[in-house]
Amino acid sequence: MIGDRIQEAFNKQINAELYSAYLYLSMAAYFESVNLRGFANWMRCQVQEEIVHAIKFNDFIVGRGGRVTLMPIEGPPTSWASPLNAFEDAYRHEQKVTGLINDLVNLAMEEKDHASNAFLQWFVTEQVEEEASADGVVQKLKLAGDQGGGLFMIDQELAARVFTMPAAQTE
Repeated sequence: MIGDRIQEAFNKQINAELYSAYLYLSMAAYFESVNLRGFANWMRCQVQEEIVHAIKFNDFIVGRGGRVTLMPIEGPPTSWASPLNAFEDAYRHEQKVTGLINDLVNLAMEEKDHASNAFLQWFVTEQVEEEASADGVVQKLKLAGDQGGGLFMIDQELAARVFTMPAAQTE
C-alpha cells in the first residue's frame, strides 16, 4: 500500500511530467513556425517520453493500491527568441525535473518506502540522460552560432531522432 505522502508527491509528479510534455509540444509548435522541422521532431519525441514518464507514475500509484488525482496543467510559454533560447529553456527545465526526482527519492528514504525508492532509481538514471541530451543540443547551437549552415545541419540531425518505448513499458 502506498503511503499518503508518497501518493500526494507522485500525483504532483504526474502533473510535472505532463507539464513537461505540454512544454515540449509548445516548443515543437514554435520550431514548426520557424520552419525547423527537425527541431520540432526532437521535441515531439520528447513529448512522448514525458507522457511515458507520467504513465509510469500513474501505474505505480495504482499498482500500490493508491489513487491517481489529476490536476490542472499550467500553460507553457509559446515562443522563444531563438532555437538556442528554446533549448536552454529545455535544459533548465530538465535540471528542475532532476531536482523534483531527487526530492522524491529523499521523501521515499524518509518514509522508508523501499518500493518507491527502487522505482525512482529508473528516473534518477533517466534524468542524467535527459539533461545530457538537451545540453548536447545547446552546445551544438552555441558552436553553430548564427551560421545558417550549422543550424541546417543540426536540424537534419534532430530530424533523425525516433521515439523508442522504454523496455519496461513494452511488456
